[in-house]
Amino acid sequence: MNRKGQMCLGIVGYGGMGGWHGRIASEIEGLVVKGVFDIKPERGEAAKEKGFLAYESLEALLGDEEIDIVLVSTPNDLHRPIAIQAMKAGKNVVSEKPVTLSSADLEEMIRASEENGVLFTVHQNRRWDEDFLTVKKIFDEKLIGEPFRIESRVHGSRGIPGDWRQEPEHGGGMVLDWGVHLLDQVMLMVPEKLKRVYATVTNVTNTLVDDGFTAELMFESGLQVMVEVGTSNFVCLPRWYVLGQDGTAVIEDWSLKGKIVRAVGVNEKDITPVITAAGLTKTMAPRREDTIRTEELPIVRSDIHDFYKNVMAAIRGEEEPKIKLPEVMRVMKLMEAVFESAKNGQAVVFEKGL
Repeated sequence: MNRKGQMCLGIVGYGGMGGWHGRIASEIEGLVVKGVFDIKPERGEAAKEKGFLAYESLEALLGDEEIDIVLVSTPNDLHRPIAIQAMKAGKNVVSEKPVTLSSADLEEMIRASEENGVLFTVHQNRRWDEDFLTVKKIFDEKLIGEPFRIESRVHGSRGIPGDWRQEPEHGGGMVLDWGVHLLDQVMLMVPEKLKRVYATVTNVTNTLVDDGFTAELMFESGLQVMVEVGTSNFVCLPRWYVLGQDGTAVIEDWSLKGKIVRAVGVNEKDITPVITAAGLTKTMAPRREDTIRTEELPIVRSDIHDFYKNVMAAIRGEEEPKIKLPEVMRVMKLMEAVFESAKNGQAVVFEKGL
């Protein structure tokens, strides 16, 4: 802490996400961004323009006794060694996602936290996404009855950004980049054991790493969840599509455009068939308007500043960390199962039943 009793944050890696953390953390009472280390001199100059120190080395940042929390926002393959070095220096650590590249690496990081008596957590920021929190409310409160299928996806059409995210040695690819978010959201929302995972990956614009994937998850109750990331999709499908026994919910995108359509308990006795080019169908005929009700989404608001507020409270022993390491480990192992299934073309047993 500094002389004013404020906690001090040091940022390792001052790229896009490092800059975002610097801005968000600076808006939190009691938290001060003291300085930055980045291997690129121009990023150090950018930090100085924001009023932050630019350390000459990682060791200089870790040697600053005022630094309480170290944020690691480097390429993915560097999270583990930098986080462990910081924890050995007695610093609490926040790692950007994905926390590392394997569950074995994560075990090593957790041991370093335990051995040095410091907090270690991961910035799973999309737990604060309002589209996710809204779907979670629909799920938790069974607003469309018992859900039996959930589809969660993000689509883009520009391929993978032209940086280290295209390179396997740095932990590139969409499973580790976006999959870690979507899978984390699903595992947080569904309080069941995950029985099986079947996944495929795409290599449309990049042959070295996955530029998209689809994972079908089967939970113990029979709930099916499809998670999909695509980077060559010029027509985007809905961000969320949730099917329940009494209705359907859809969220189109991050603007929270969407709706709930549910049955109102009126039986349809006379169904007007749909006329297709090859014949009639009653099965696929739309419902009459008097048998359904369209409702607005029960939008849940959030504040991403709560992440760092919780980190500070956890360091003081006042709260449990919102991002718990067993949850992070479960998602890391799930990503490994996605890669295994895609490689072998077979479903993977993930968690056995009771």
